[in-house]
Parts: sequence; C-alpha cells; structure tokens
Amino acid sequence: MITWNNLDTLEAFKNLSKAERVNIAEAMSGENGAERVKTYSTPMAEGLAYNYAAKQVDDKLLEDLQKLADEAQLTEKFEALYNGEVINTGEKRMVLHHLTRGQLGEAVNADGTDKRAFYKEQQQKIADFANKVHAGEITNAAGEKFTTVVQIGIGGSDLGPRAMYLALENWAKKNDTFKMEAKFISNVDPDDAAAVLYGIDVAHSIFILVSKSGTTLETLTNESFVKDALKNAGLDASKHMIAVTSETSPLAKSDDYLAAFFMDDYIGGRYSSTSAVGGAVLSLAFGPEVFERFLNGAAEEDRLGTEKDIRKNPAMLDALIGVYERNVLGYPSTAVLPYSQALSRFPAHLQQLDMESNGKCVNRFGERLDYVTGPVIFGEPGTNGQHSFYQLLHQGTDIIPLQFVGFKNNQMNTDVVIQGSTSQQKLCANVAAQIVAFACGKEDENRNKNFEGGRPSSIIIGEQLNPETLGALLSHFENKVMFQGFVWNVNSFDQEGVQLGKVLAKRVLAHETDGALKVLSDLMNI
Repeated sequence: MITWNNLDTLEAFKNLSKAERVNIAEAMSGENGAERVKTYSTPMAEGLAYNYAAKQVDDKLLEDLQKLADEAQLTEKFEALYNGEVINTGEKRMVLHHLTRGQLGEAVNADGTDKRAFYKEQQQKIADFANKVHAGEITNAAGEKFTTVVQIGIGGSDLGPRAMYLALENWAKKNDTFKMEAKFISNVDPDDAAAVLYGIDVAHSIFILVSKSGTTLETLTNESFVKDALKNAGLDASKHMIAVTSETSPLAKSDDYLAAFFMDDYIGGRYSSTSAVGGAVLSLAFGPEVFERFLNGAAEEDRLGTEKDIRKNPAMLDALIGVYERNVLGYPSTAVLPYSQALSRFPAHLQQLDMESNGKCVNRFGERLDYVTGPVIFGEPGTNGQHSFYQLLHQGTDIIPLQFVGFKNNQMNTDVVIQGSTSQQKLCANVAAQIVAFACGKEDENRNKNFEGGRPSSIIIGEQLNPETLGALLSHFENKVMFQGFVWNVNSFDQEGVQLGKVLAKRVLAHETDGALKVLSDLMNI
C-alpha cells in the first residue's frame, strides 16, 4: 500500500542528514578523480549517460539515497501514476503524459475511452494532416503550398514545443527532413505577434491555436491579432488556422479552423510536448516520422524510470541527489548548462517544468511544509554562459549545483580546424574543463584569483542531439521533477500559483480596482 508522507518524517532522510560530507575537490583530484569519472556514471536511453562523478556523493551516500527512494516508495508511486491513479490531488486528475509516447503498465480508461488509444489516434490524425500539407493536398486559397507554421500559445503551449523545435531545426535541415519553418507567438505584448507577422509571408502560413479550454486570454488575444493580419491581406482566416484544444472547448467544432486536434485535462501544459501540443507543430515542421522518433526516445527513457535500483534509474538518481543538495546541503538553486546551441531554449523550458511543478509550500493535502522544496532553475548555453554568469558560479558566495549537457558531435557535421582543433573539440574541451574547475578550484595567494572549488556538477553526455536523444533528455528531466515531487510530498501537477495574477489582471481591465491596484493601473495608463 502506498503512503504519502512528508520528507522530514522519513527515517532514511534523518539518516541522510547525518551522512559524512564528501569533499569534491579531493575526490576529483588525481587518480581518484579519474576513477570516479569512470565509475559514477549511469546509462540512459539512446546512448546517453548521466555522469555524477563531480557530485558530493560516495558509495555510502548512494546507499542512503537508495533507502530514501525505497522508503518514499518512488517506483511504486510512479507505477500508480502511469496506471491511472489520481495523482494530481489539487485538481483530482490522473497524470498521463507518459501515455503519449508508450504504455508502461495497465490500460488506462477515462472519459469512456482507452487513453493510450486516444493519444495515438490524435497523433495519427496530425500525421495525416501534416502529410497532406507537405504533399500540397491541403493548400491556401490560391492552391499554393504552406511554407511556414506559426504556433500561438503561452506557457507550456510555447516553451516546450519551441525548445524542441529549435533543438531539431538544424538537424532536420542537415538530414533532409526539414519541411516548414516554425515560428511562435506567445507574449500578449503586441510587439511579439507583430514581429512574427512582419517576418513571414502570411499567405503561405498556417497557424496553430493552442488552448485546452479555448478561453486563454493571452492566446485568444494573439489569435485576433493574427486574424486581423490575415483579413488585411485579403485572406480567409479559417483556411489558415488549426486548433489544438480539448474536445469540449468552443474551438473543437468551430468552422473557424481547418482542423482540430485534441488534448485533455490529464496532461499539464509543461508536460505536453509529446502530446498534440508539440505534435502538430513538430510534425508540420519536420514530418511525422521525426516526431515519432522523438516519442520513441522519450518512451525508452521512461522505461528506465521504472527501475527500483537508483544506479539503473538515472532520473531517480538525479532527483535524489538534487533533494540531498537542496534539503541537506542547503543549496538554493540549480543551473542548467547545455553545451549545445540547439538547446538554447531548453533551460527556459526546464524553468517552467521544475519551478511550476515543485514550487510549492504545502504538501499534497494542503498542509504547510517545514522544509524547502523546488530550487530556482536558470541557465544558458555554453560557452556563452562562461562569459556571463559563471563568475558567480565559480567565486560567488552561494554554491550552485550545475547540470551540464554535452554531445561529442555537432548536428551539422561541418567544422573547421583552428589552432590545431575543431570548434566542436573546443566546445567539448570547455565543458570538461569547467567540471574540473568547479570541483577542484585553484589556490592562489592573490585572493581575487583564488578558486575554492567544491562546486558540484553532473553532466549528461551523448553522441549527437537528434530526435531520439532529445526525447530521452526531455523524459529524464520530466521524470526527475516527478520523483522530486514525490520525495517532497507535493503535487507536481497543478499550478495554482499562476492564477492570482490572472484574476487581478481581469479586474484591472474591467476597471474594478481600488487601492494600490488602482494607482498602479493609472500609472500604466490602463
């Protein structure tokens, strides 16, 4: 039987708090460091590996983390989730994003249908639609092919799909699977929509409106912006727009759209990149086959999430080390540092994924917690970040754990040799150097040039960023966040924290304000 208990009530956590601290600088120096790098590595799906040699762990601590995983029943809770139990207690819903890419356990039925079959049906409808667009069977009013797809959405309807598109854009161009350029409109700031619309040929563009409820204010506002642009160009908007929404929304059977593809309440926005939310734009941009490969990579990594042994379950291991860093070592934030320009928006996606999921101060039952939960997440691709905020990471007063991502080969398979090495070799040399520099530091009599070291990091290493490895990478972090939520006993699948500002904004627009809100509204000329 599964029990949901606060972290500070678990015996394994109490023992973990007493564990001897690992000195990373010593552990990562000389031959000890060489052996650690070889030993403290866990295989992931699709040839990736999670290497945690530069984390403050040793074999004894790993034993303690295993005991915590067992006592917190992490694999049992994951099993309950993918078998359709109501894990989202705040909204009294199942959590089914794993079903968009594979069946991990029993058949899950809801709303009178097999949910795996429902998600596959939507994926097939999207694939059929995308293939017709690419073949010129679905065209604009002039019978000409669409060349650009524009996604209109906000939050999880934008951040994940945008990050995934950018991650595969160059790969697709190099591998002759690039079908259509994709653009994204998310911010209600009119400059966002205007910038996109001024930069495309609207007559040859197809627009995807993404709104589960069909009532999202920012998204509907941007839809009106787009419809005006189409009307001004003498175009029928209904021949240029499709919807990704729920079956019960006002968009589902509207004549304003060429087609509608469905999602449901069991998949939160930040977990929706493998649903129709990501499927429509990615299938149109790269072809359905590429989206299918992306799903397969995620499914392979999901299967590793069912392993009870943390050394065989990279997402769970990553999660537990993160809990140790947050709740025992007291580190307040985590930097995500991909050494791949293709992952330029991946840290932004992880900000939402992690902070919207686990930024909670009450447990699953609404009771105030006496310990900290989700860390602040931020990041930027290397090597750009090295010339930006790494100063604080190396010599600042806070120790900030680091999560690197790196690939041995670039996506375009083109490079130049400068001063005896290629650009890719320079990139990889930098990430290797940073891991050791953060861990070991460097003594100097000049205090300004002294590096204390002791700064923990991990790295996910792969051969190349492609659809399969991207899917595995996405799944790793989704499952990491899930496992941490289980340990902290929070509901990682609602987001009440985004609601209050929306409610007050509606009051401002209705001129139903007083006090500070009225004065601020007047200052903003509303």
